[in-house]
Amino acid sequence: MSGHTVYTLSEVSRHKSKSDCWLVIDGRVLNVTKFLEEHPGGEEVLLESAGKDATKEFNDIGHSKSAQNLLLKYQIGVLQGHTLKNNEQVGSTEEPKKKEMSAFVIKDDLTPKYAAVVEFAAPLLVAGSYFCYRYLTLSS
Repeated sequence: MSGHTVYTLSEVSRHKSKSDCWLVIDGRVLNVTKFLEEHPGGEEVLLESAGKDATKEFNDIGHSKSAQNLLLKYQIGVLQGHTLKNNEQVGSTEEPKKKEMSAFVIKDDLTPKYAAVVEFAAPLLVAGSYFCYRYLTLSS
């Protein structure tokens, strides 16, 4: 932790504009002004949390390892009263060489595409046939 400037939350709260945007995540004071345009969720997300402790919002999203590593890149200090433990070190600020998966598969559907049409059309055909039969048998 040595070498990091210590900031109070009131000092951080003065930096909440698009031209000067700071926030706190896990006791780390981050200057994310240069990251606003690059943020995948849009700059509005960061500006809503600017000048505040955004730890809960950051953890609720479930960020990737490379997103967590960016914390160190934008860290300018620590929040007063917060001590970083050794196991809180996220890792290097280098981007990982391997490409991470940006989404996950919810369902691996192996059914053919025409199956959806058959599932929709078959009941209609059966119902139509029944009503035609009923109409023809009642008419006689």
